[in-house]
Amino acid sequence: MKKSVRIFWRLFFIGMGLFIAILLMANFGVFGKMPSIEELENPTIAQASEVFASDGTLMGKYYLPSGNRSIVKYKEISPNVINALVATEDKRFYEHSGIDIKGTLRAVIYGGSAGGGSTITQQLALALFNERARNPVKRVIQKVKEWIIAVKLERNFTKEEILALYLNAVPYPDNVFGIRNAAKTFFQKEPGQLSVDEAALLVGTINGPGVFNPRRNPKASMDRRNLVLGRMAENGNITAAEAGNLQAKPITLNYKKPTEDLGYAPYFREILREELKKLLKDISKPDGSSYSIYNDGLKIYTTINPVMQIYAEEAVAKQAPQLYKNVIRQGFVKNGSVWKKHENVLEAAMKNSERWRNLADDGLSDKEIKATFLKKHR
Repeated sequence: MKKSVRIFWRLFFIGMGLFIAILLMANFGVFGKMPSIEELENPTIAQASEVFASDGTLMGKYYLPSGNRSIVKYKEISPNVINALVATEDKRFYEHSGIDIKGTLRAVIYGGSAGGGSTITQQLALALFNERARNPVKRVIQKVKEWIIAVKLERNFTKEEILALYLNAVPYPDNVFGIRNAAKTFFQKEPGQLSVDEAALLVGTINGPGVFNPRRNPKASMDRRNLVLGRMAENGNITAAEAGNLQAKPITLNYKKPTEDLGYAPYFREILREELKKLLKDISKPDGSSYSIYNDGLKIYTTINPVMQIYAEEAVAKQAPQLYKNVIRQGFVKNGSVWKKHENVLEAAMKNSERWRNLADDGLSDKEIKATFLKKHR
C-alpha cells in the first residue's frame, strides 16, 4: 500500500474515531446536560394558562410573550400547513430518521448557499431545548447535540406528532408563538381552516419572523409566500397552474393581536392573578418544581357567570359616556390644567399604549409619536 494511501486511511479512521467520541461525550452530557427520555416524551413548551367562566367559556389567558401558546394536535392543523412546511423546510422529512445525510453534505459542500442541512426534527430539538449558539465552536457542539436529540425524538414520536410539536413551538411575526395563535392573529381563523396561500404565508415567516412580517414588510412577505407556493408545486402538493394563480393574489390579512385585556372581566382576572400566585406557592409539580401561571398551561375555573358579566359590562358602557361628559365640562379638564404637576403620569400612559408601540415600530421619533396624541380622535 502506498504511503499516501496509508496516511489517508489513518486520517480517515482517526477522524471517524474523534467524531464517534464527540457523539458519545455529547450523549453523556460532557458538553452540557442532555434531555432524558422522560423529558423527550413530555417536552416542555411554554404554554399560556387559560381562565374559564362557570359555563366553560374561555375568559382570557395569563402569559409571557413567549408563552402565549394554545397547543393544537396534528388533526387540528390544515393539511395545507403541513404540506407547506415539509415542502419548504424538509422535503425528505418522511424518509429520514431525524438527520438528512444528503441535506447535511449539501450544506457542507455549498456552505449553506444551496439550502440548510437542518431537518424539521433538528429544528424542533433547537426550539425545545436550546438557543442557537453564536460561537462557531459552540455551534458545532450544539449541532452534534441537535443530531442526538433529533434521533431520540424520531424514536419516541410519530412523524405527525413531530410536525405538530414543531408548529406549536416556533415563533411567528409580532412575537406570536404557535400555529394556532398565528392563524388567529393574522387571519382570525383556526389552524384547520387556513387556505393554501394563508398556510404558505405563515410557514414562510418561520424562517424569519421579523424579515417576513406581512404587516410590516408586505413585499418581502409576499416574495417568501410565493417561494413556498413554488416549492409546494415542485413537491406535488398543488399544480403549477394553482401556484401561479395563488402567487398573483395580494396578501389579505384579518389582523388582530391578542392581548390580556381582551375577554370577559379583565379587572377580575387581574385580582385572580395575584390570588393564584399565592395559591401556587403551596403546590408543587411531581418533580418538586413550582408551577407558573405564565408557562405551565394551567386550566383555571371560576364562578363568574358570563351572562351576568355581559349585562354588567353593558351597563357600564351605557353609563360611562354620561359620566365622561360631566367630567370634561369642568374647567380644569377643558383647559388641560388637570395634568399640571402630573405630566410624568401622562407621559408614562402614552408610552405604555399600543399606539405608541406601533408607531415606534414604524420608525417614528418620540416627538412625532407624542404629536399624534395632541390630535383629536373618535
